[in-house]
Amino acid sequence: MQDSPQHILLIDDNPEQLRLLVEVLGSKDYRITVAMDGVQGYTRAVSNKPDLILLDVRMPNPDGFIVARMLKANPVTARIPILFLSAHQGLEDRLTGLRSGAVDYIVKPFQPEEVLERVRIHLEIARDRGLGSPADGAAPRVDMDAQSNVPAAYKTLFTAASRIIRERQDSPLNASELAAMLSVSERRLNAAFEACSGMSLFEFVRHERMRKAALLLSQTTMDISYIAAEVGYSRATNFSTEFRKFWGKAPSAFRKHAQ
Repeated sequence: MQDSPQHILLIDDNPEQLRLLVEVLGSKDYRITVAMDGVQGYTRAVSNKPDLILLDVRMPNPDGFIVARMLKANPVTARIPILFLSAHQGLEDRLTGLRSGAVDYIVKPFQPEEVLERVRIHLEIARDRGLGSPADGAAPRVDMDAQSNVPAAYKTLFTAASRIIRERQDSPLNASELAAMLSVSERRLNAAFEACSGMSLFEFVRHERMRKAALLLSQTTMDISYIAAEVGYSRATNFSTEFRKFWGKAPSAFRKHAQ
């Protein structure tokens, strides 16, 4: 028996869809938090650590696929089940959603009974697997156990390389330097990242830098120039340009919105 209602985060930029979801899920006494864009959704997931997230795909700043990847890359939120909601039902969209880390994909317009049943099932699966708190700092960034088709050597290489990337964010290594440190070819290193994370090495590094920058902006008052240096940018202007490309907002606007 639950001591308190299970917590669900709804991320959708459509107020009418949010209203309907709140009504449907509220009928089962879930605790509900809402967010109306990707930035707000990501920061609320990190700060509130819900039991499950319902995430719209087609949102601005950034879209749901990027938000899902960021949540799965963050140890605070890596274990939280993500269910996509989208009016786009093409195979490629559904596969992209699952590759981004979602456990399910619900097509809009949805039936309330289907949403309730899928939410119930995935909450039970998470509980039965004994995943514990989503805030567990030891949570893996990528669920290696679920990737039975990935060679063990790739898993080991990915784990070692990703650890170095996170430890060296203020003075990042390029691909050739990282490959040399691990005594492998750049091609093999990139293949390991593609197999284990669904991203190239370059994409993974970019996601990690932008994730850390977003956390620092939302959770600290550190000057933007210092944050830029912390994630490996020698010039704050270059950092701001890349941050805006990734998150759809300048760092200062992101901080204001998130806080």
